[in-house]
Amino acid sequence: MDTVPAVGRSHASAPPASPAAAAAAPRQQARPARRLPGWAWLAPAAFFAYAAVFFLVPVGAILVEAFRGDDPTTGDPVWTGANVAAVLRDAYGASLLNSVELSLVTAVLGTVCGLVLAWAISATGSSALGQLVSSAAAVLANFGGLPLAFLFVAAIGNAGVLTGWLAGAGLPLPKNFLYSLPGVAVVYLYFLVPLMVLVITPALEGLKPQWREASDNLGGTVAQYWLHVAGPVLAPSLVGSLALLFCSSFSAYATAAALTNGTLAITPLAIASAVSGNVLVGQENVGYALALAMVVVVVPLTLLYQWTARRTARWLS
Repeated sequence: MDTVPAVGRSHASAPPASPAAAAAAPRQQARPARRLPGWAWLAPAAFFAYAAVFFLVPVGAILVEAFRGDDPTTGDPVWTGANVAAVLRDAYGASLLNSVELSLVTAVLGTVCGLVLAWAISATGSSALGQLVSSAAAVLANFGGLPLAFLFVAAIGNAGVLTGWLAGAGLPLPKNFLYSLPGVAVVYLYFLVPLMVLVITPALEGLKPQWREASDNLGGTVAQYWLHVAGPVLAPSLVGSLALLFCSSFSAYATAAALTNGTLAITPLAIASAVSGNVLVGQENVGYALALAMVVVVVPLTLLYQWTARRTARWLS
């Protein structure tokens, strides 16, 4: 008769091993299982449905249609690599090369200028100035399209205000400068530099003063501090920011379209031209191939940015 109560009381009436365990045990027993209400699954379901309709389905259509075409003899739909081959040569190849060059130049310049600006703001130690610059950068980084194009036409267009001032000072801008690749690059920097400030500022603020003090106490110079301490910490963030700026410039469309009326030879404008039907006979699906080329370029860089962002968060946590 005594053996049954001994087994049954082994957990129910045994004394706790410590006061902390005694305090935690009731909370663990009293904590109810968390259950989401049934309607809460509607939000993620709606999100996945939205992503499927506006991302997965278009990407799938691009992957399929980029390799589809019509047989020149029978006119029947066939699988072909002619669309992808067309993207890499002649006018489409030149547009892709111009887009890569434009994006690379603007990404590098935006990274350097944004880093210097963010470092200068961080070095002042003024929280009010930092908040003011961050707020302005958040607005300017999302400023584009027709309003931005009109702003630059009014400033440095052929009849712009700044163009007239520079001509009066003996420093005339080249005619149609704004409507060329260098001019579009200048316009892109208007939103890429603020974007870089937004991305790199948290990383700069994560540099602990104790690291600089330790470097100074050990006799390290400023160059050695940046080369061996701050540089490696900031390197993942800089690489990720460069990738992000490249993707932002590579996919920009509205500003270039508004400035050049679609005449600039870059891939986003070439896709718009193909979608509007401005293609040769037999190249009806070349627009899908152009979009596939953009996906091939942007997706790896996006994954690189995500990876560097995780490494930066781990370093600065």
